[in-house]
Amino acid sequence: MYFNIPGLRNSGADHWQTIWEKKYPQKFIRINQDNWEEPDCTTWIQRIEDTLSHHHLEEVILIGHSVGCATIVNWFGKFQHKIKGAILVAPSDVERGDYPIYITGFIPLYLKPLPFKTIVIASTDDHVVDFERAEYFANIWGSEFITIENGGHLEKDLDINFLKPFL
Repeated sequence: MYFNIPGLRNSGADHWQTIWEKKYPQKFIRINQDNWEEPDCTTWIQRIEDTLSHHHLEEVILIGHSVGCATIVNWFGKFQHKIKGAILVAPSDVERGDYPIYITGFIPLYLKPLPFKTIVIASTDDHVVDFERAEYFANIWGSEFITIENGGHLEKDLDINFLKPFL
């Protein structure tokens, strides 16, 4: 089972997470948050924990976008549950000096190897995370690293074939 964890402001109608959910509704579940405008790490990771408590973790693949990626790694840092894997797309650099102050509790970001398969997908021109920092995250987490040239913050047109390593 695939669980989408969107970032700030959720994922709109033309976002790849929403498109995947509409195309494959039996495979994708969105983990919704109460407050998409002011993400709070404690409440966001608790929502993941509560949702996944009803599922077999060895079958779970988490798919994060932006601050959703920070939510996933911090969820693991707190609860230490091993899952099948995670795809971390355009991970936000929550430790960056100019990161919005209304996104709270994500520091320190969990920066240790993850004990399950992970893929980090990053663009060379993302305004939310420097490419080198995304590559650093991938190295620390033990993730496969996929580069997308000039893809911005990777909000549209992400190829679902990135899921193949988890099939």
